[in-house]
Amino acid sequence: MRGAMIHAPGDVRFEPLNAPQILHPTDAIIRTAVTCVCGSDLWPYRGAEPIGEPHPMGHEYVGFIEEVGSEVTSVRPGQFVVGSFATSDNTCANCRNGFPSNCLHREFMSTCQAEYVRIPNAQGTLVATDEVPDEEFWPGLLAVSDVMGTGWWAADAAEVRPGSTAVVVGDGAVGLCGVIAAKEMGAERIIAMSRHESRQQLALEFGATDVVTERGEEGVERIKELTGGIGADSVLECVGTAQAMSQALHSARPGGSVGFVGVPHDVAVDGQELFFSHVGLRGGPAPVRRYLPDLIDRVLTRRIDPGKVFDLTLRLDQVAEGYKAMDERRAIKTLLTP
Repeated sequence: MRGAMIHAPGDVRFEPLNAPQILHPTDAIIRTAVTCVCGSDLWPYRGAEPIGEPHPMGHEYVGFIEEVGSEVTSVRPGQFVVGSFATSDNTCANCRNGFPSNCLHREFMSTCQAEYVRIPNAQGTLVATDEVPDEEFWPGLLAVSDVMGTGWWAADAAEVRPGSTAVVVGDGAVGLCGVIAAKEMGAERIIAMSRHESRQQLALEFGATDVVTERGEEGVERIKELTGGIGADSVLECVGTAQAMSQALHSARPGGSVGFVGVPHDVAVDGQELFFSHVGLRGGPAPVRRYLPDLIDRVLTRRIDPGKVFDLTLRLDQVAEGYKAMDERRAIKTLLTP
């Protein structure tokens, strides 16, 4: 088969690879229906994370079951499945407590920009749809495997409630899906922080009521102006930079909450400042598996359409262009079709 390999910053290639095989009785092999490039894939692409030896890329996937290990009974060959970027047995104490992304047997997916993928912990990780969905739903279901699930976690961790005010820091796919989540959770006012017109328009379509273009201290001041000088009830941090985290913490009201889901890079939180702010802080890898059944249903019943974050569609063998387009901010998120 073939798949994406990253060799160095800015150097992603589509190459022949060994076809995945069942290595453990808990594995499954899927044939990719659609996959994509994630904003977090840009960290190594931009040289912000070490690459080391060339290695496969990709952690978002939906597809068709080709083969299952002897201990996998929850799915069968031929079924269409959605999974999480973090695999889980869905039975350990952490899974039962609602955090499958911290499963005691967790493995992070990293080979999904390919024609076939091995899924560890398939029994607990994969959710099959009742029938094969129409292809129009595939982008939305693919979004559920990470960015929609992560946006939902951001809103959940930030304790968005009906009638509340939520701020979304970040206008990438996760931030835009965070707008969807805040809307679904009943936020009355959703303030999207964005400086890019196409993303602003999508945020408004997804349910944002206001757009703030300022960043840093100016952005915080604008949030305070819009909230009577107090700050927001909930803030969704969907970037992972030091500026974004500072902006999020300072945009929350005393007693408010910040849900941070951007993978932190050079982020440090001042303990004294956090202590006296009375702001709650929770985040981490999204427990996507917890949300999968509900989010899949919302997509298939057309209640939400997170697939709209894909504004560029390419063949899988054009994956390098997909990275480049996102790096240059010519695309929000690239959909890849085998």
